[in-house]
Amino acid sequence: LDFSFQQGGWGASLADRLVRKCDVLNRGFSGYNTRWANIILPRLLRNGDGSDSPVAVTVFFGANDSALKDENPKQHVPLAEFAANLKSMVQQLRAAGVPAAGLVLITPPPLCEAAWEQECLRQGSKLNRLNAVVGEYARACVQVAQDCGTDALDLWTLMQKDNQDFSSYLSDGLHLSPKGNEFVFSHLWPLIEKKVSSLPLRFPYWRDVAEATPERSLLGGGDQ
Repeated sequence: LDFSFQQGGWGASLADRLVRKCDVLNRGFSGYNTRWANIILPRLLRNGDGSDSPVAVTVFFGANDSALKDENPKQHVPLAEFAANLKSMVQQLRAAGVPAAGLVLITPPPLCEAAWEQECLRQGSKLNRLNAVVGEYARACVQVAQDCGTDALDLWTLMQKDNQDFSSYLSDGLHLSPKGNEFVFSHLWPLIEKKVSSLPLRFPYWRDVAEATPERSLLGGGDQ
């Protein structure tokens, strides 16, 4: 999420698609796991100005939680705790007024071990993630979504569908490439679109503004 608003990022694509309908806020933090996110979520929710309730929220974790404990103990979170943390975050968001129908839990994408191992070696460490382990966390994420009645976007499965080569979706074996961002957006948008379809366009289209009485067109409806 932290990088989703970079040029070509899926968050930026969402913001572009929803211009003049709602604001898309980035609350991602690079390198964080669900243990840390679960701790800071109440503060993030309190820092909102309260003027609008979120119409949709994405929760995207697992790539860091699934790091191997022996090689990366700082980011690793055990599978059972990962699931419990996701459920806790869903409950906190629900308590803050976000309906279950407005939530989307996103699984981590698959890991290209060969590419990520090269990145680890460049950083002076061993391979600290395995795709099979990432898959366990992805399945746990999908199960939490089912248990909580929310939507799930299973990137881990979709990117490997029909044994396709998913390496082009990742820039370094772990993080999304431009093509990977396009993939995420293309599969996430249908889920988001149904949640925002009733949002009106903020203020009239310029051709619909009355030339003689623009105040009436722009302000007459109050909340238009």
